[in-house]
Amino acid sequence: MADRDRITELAHDVLDIARNRLLVNLRYLDTALTFQDRAVYDGTIASAGHVLYFDPVYILRSYSRSKEMIIRAYLHTVLHCVFHHPFTGRNVDRDLWDLSCDIAAESVINELGLVCTDTDLKTRQEYITRKIRRMTGFLTAEKIYAFLRSSVGAPKSGTEKGSDITVSEKAINEWKELFLADDHSLWYKEDISELQDLQSIEVLSVMDMPDASVISDWKEIAEHVQMEIEMYAKVRGRESSAMIQNLRSVNREKYDYSAFLRQFAVSHEDLKVSDDEFDYIYYTYGLSMYGRMPLIEPLEYRDSRRIHDFVIAVDTSGSVAGEQVQRFIRKTYNILKEHDSFASSVNIHIIQCDADIQSDTVISSADDIDRYLQDMKIQGLGGTDFRPVFRYVGDLIAQGAFSDLRGLIYFTDGLGTFPEKMPEYRTAFIFVDEGYSTPEVPKWAMKVVLREEDIQEEL
Repeated sequence: MADRDRITELAHDVLDIARNRLLVNLRYLDTALTFQDRAVYDGTIASAGHVLYFDPVYILRSYSRSKEMIIRAYLHTVLHCVFHHPFTGRNVDRDLWDLSCDIAAESVINELGLVCTDTDLKTRQEYITRKIRRMTGFLTAEKIYAFLRSSVGAPKSGTEKGSDITVSEKAINEWKELFLADDHSLWYKEDISELQDLQSIEVLSVMDMPDASVISDWKEIAEHVQMEIEMYAKVRGRESSAMIQNLRSVNREKYDYSAFLRQFAVSHEDLKVSDDEFDYIYYTYGLSMYGRMPLIEPLEYRDSRRIHDFVIAVDTSGSVAGEQVQRFIRKTYNILKEHDSFASSVNIHIIQCDADIQSDTVISSADDIDRYLQDMKIQGLGGTDFRPVFRYVGDLIAQGAFSDLRGLIYFTDGLGTFPEKMPEYRTAFIFVDEGYSTPEVPKWAMKVVLREEDIQEEL
């Protein structure tokens, strides 16, 4: 028992050395490199939040072989937390998500170029990341994951970027081994339960679950790190592009598109019984006393928020993929169906525009939009100018085409000319995040940034 305690104590010392070496070189990671506690477990090194788990024997053996290996593994694990890798949904393909996160973390470490983290893996890793970067543009976990999902196995006739590239299962297995540095099992709740059952955790009063407070803390840390790096870049004139890309991905404002879309709902009376206001006691009493003469008639009207007058403008310029436009419209339609947001009759205009108005399709019912999506053809593919849509909608309003237009959403890459004048209805520009530096929109408009996977719907 004394020997085990001594091994654990030495492992703690090694981790302290690793942390201090990293702090000397990466002062902006000061908050990220501080864990609330450390816990001994049977594995390698891992974290799903505030607690750093480690296997003392693994730490000492690795340190004896290569000091740089442990320092690198420590930084690798920290970067997972900074980039929110452990806090993903439970429905991801775990093998591909784990690999994507490892590639993203290792690419940042390689770009930092620290002597204290330099190992013989770097050259082989950079050969792979250069190939992936050509397909993804950015080496964030989300971008890599989308690429891998569309590329692993047999070629598909899909529309995702990179779907014409095939990555073999053999290559995936080789990449897993090449980029592996820590244990991800604690990222997934059921795996933590298994560890509890095995009683492999010796030191920890509360399990390190990725709850809301943990995520909030790491959000603050990521924002702090980004601010420090950007300040450092202004002074020194350089920054780690991979690091800043990942931080901007994490720190950009994220939206629940479903909740956003419902903000455009217009209040209408809907012909349905209002259960909240209907008193069944008096109603049934009247029936029992007077036969078919209820004392109180059911209230047939209730106030519900439904979409009625609405405009969807889609940028059909050459820089916007047609398949992506179709997925966006399908996603928007599915959200409306799922949340029962259609009024009994609707007046939705789907306007295609590049530098000029190309088409305007009026949707009056769910059947109309089904037909539109089935027969939809992208028209335009020229330059981008947003102003014609706003002039056109203004003309429609003047002609009485809308009874109460409350919102227009414009799906675009943002590379166009915005109108200067604020319209009399709410406007939002919807971007699909391709590079984490989407254009600024006018002050009177909302800006919504979606991820590519947010609009993945079957066509």
